[in-house]
Order: sequence, then structure tokens, then C-alpha cells
Amino acid sequence: MIGRVRMADIGRALRTAITTGKVKLGLVESKKAVRDGSAKLVVVAENCPDEEFKSGEISVKRIVYPGDNSALGAACGKPFAISSIVILDQGTSNILSLY
Repeated sequence: MIGRVRMADIGRALRTAITTGKVKLGLVESKKAVRDGSAKLVVVAENCPDEEFKSGEISVKRIVYPGDNSALGAACGKPFAISSIVILDQGTSNILSLY
């Protein structure tokens, strides 16, 4: 499923999910979670280098973050670029209802 949301909404929801839920950062970890069925949602940057994740050819709900991987990393409070994030448990976040 392809979803697009406002940057402020997804940023707030991501920070809440990171602090109160369970997430994994990065393309490798996201792929593992999709493969093993533990992923509930994948958030990908607009410039994600993986064609499968970019095109939505995955079996999990997907949100395209309206920014590049540097902006996604900053939204997560990290000082590095992040191409994708996988949500395993949303915690008190409303991230699963944003798409």
C-alpha cells in the first residue's frame, strides 16, 4: 500500500513510536522484519535505494516519508541518514493510522 502523509504528522508519530514502541532502523533490518513477518509498517524515504521498497512491492503497509533519507534520519532524532524504518510495535503512537 502506498501512502503519503505530511512531514510534521509522520515526524511526530515516528518519534513517539521510537520512544514508546519497538522499531528497527535501516534497510537491512526492515527487509529482515518484512521477511520474518514481524513488521507492521514500513516507512521509506523518497530516495530509498531499494526498488522493491520504493515501488511498494512488499507485503506490508508502507508510508513514503515526504523527504530524503537525511530528513528521515533527522525526524527520528538520529544524526545520520536512514532509508527505511520498520515499525514492530507502535507503542502509544498513532503511526499505523496515518496512511
